[in-house]
Amino acid sequence: MSLFSRRCTNSSCSVCGISLLLLLVANSAVCAAERETAVTHLGQRVLTLHFASGDASLPIETSADLGADNQGITRVAIVFHGKGRNVSGYFHALERAAEEAGSDAQHALLLAPQFLREEDIQAYHLPRQFLRWHGGSWTAGEPALGPVRLSTFDVIDGLLAILNDHRRFPNLRTIVLVGHSGGGQLLNRYAIVGNQLAMLGSMGVQVRFVIANPSSYFYFSDDRPLPDGSFAPFHGGSCPNFNHWRYGAVGAPPYVGDASAAAWKRREQNYIVANVIYLLGADDTDPAQVDLDTSCAGEAEGSERVDRGKAYFQYLKGRHAQGFRQQLWMVPGVAHVGSRMVDSPCGIAAIFDHGDCVGASSDAK
Repeated sequence: MSLFSRRCTNSSCSVCGISLLLLLVANSAVCAAERETAVTHLGQRVLTLHFASGDASLPIETSADLGADNQGITRVAIVFHGKGRNVSGYFHALERAAEEAGSDAQHALLLAPQFLREEDIQAYHLPRQFLRWHGGSWTAGEPALGPVRLSTFDVIDGLLAILNDHRRFPNLRTIVLVGHSGGGQLLNRYAIVGNQLAMLGSMGVQVRFVIANPSSYFYFSDDRPLPDGSFAPFHGGSCPNFNHWRYGAVGAPPYVGDASAAAWKRREQNYIVANVIYLLGADDTDPAQVDLDTSCAGEAEGSERVDRGKAYFQYLKGRHAQGFRQQLWMVPGVAHVGSRMVDSPCGIAAIFDHGDCVGASSDAK
C-alpha cells in the first residue's frame, strides 16, 4: 500500500491524497433486482481523497502505483467511462490503444476512475467512505450524495493535483483526459469550469481533452441549431429548461462558483483556445439509441449525436472566427461503442499522438 498527499489549489479541498489498495468485495451475494442496475465490475484499486469536509473514495484502474517512483512518466492518459460505468472495459481499451501506440506510449501512465451510483454501493455493500451519485448526476458535475458533497469536478481536480506534484511526477509533460458518452459530457463541462486547469498550464503541463460521442453539450448562449445549419435563439415554450445546467449556465452546481456574465465570458474565452478534440463515431446516428438524451433540451441540440457534435463545433467556430483551436475528428465505421472509439486509429492518435486519423479535420462540414 502506498500513501501520499498534497495541498490543493481548489478552495473546497484543503488536502488531496491517494491510497491505492486492492478493493475487496465483502459480500458477493447480490439480489436479482440489484444485478439489473449495479455495475458488473469494480475498479481494482481505490483512490482516496482527503478534503476539509472529510475523506472520500472511489474505485480506479491504474497501470502503475501512483505512489511509486514515477520519474519516467511523461504522459498520463485518463479515460472516463460512460453511463454504464464499465470501468474495466474502458481501461482495457486504453491499454490496447497504448500497446498499439508502441514507443509513443512507453512512458505513459494509464488511469480510469469509476463514479458509482447508489445501486452500486448497495449491491457490493461498500463502506460508507465510497462516493455515490444519484442516477447520472455525476455526468454533470453535481454533488455526490455521500459521504461528502463532492462534485465529480472536485474528484478530477484532486486527481490532477496529485499528477501536478513535481516531486512525484517531475517529468510529466502531457495529460490527456478522454471521455466517452456520459464521460464526454462530464469532460465538456469540466473543460469549461475546471479549477485545476490554469495551475497545470502554469507548471508547464499540457492538457488535452478528447470528448467522444456525448449526448449533449454546454452552450454559452440561447442559440441552438436550425435544420438549415444556421443558429438562432431558442424560444423555450414547452421546454423552459433548455438553457439550464447541463445545457446552459442557469442553475450551475455549487462547484462552479461565480455565475456572473463576466465569469462565463472568461470561461468561454479560455475554452475556445483549449486543446480539445471532439471524437465522433461516424455511425453514431441513431436518434433512438437507448442512452441518447431525448429530453427537449437534448433534442434542441440536434436529433442524434453526430448532428449534435457537428452543430456544437460550428456554433463555437461561428462565435469565434479568430483564435478557435479545437478540432473535430470523425471515426469511420464506429457507432456508440466506447471501447472501439478509444482503441481506434483516431483514438490512438488523439490520446498518444501516434499515427493518423483519416477523419481528422478542423472543419465539421
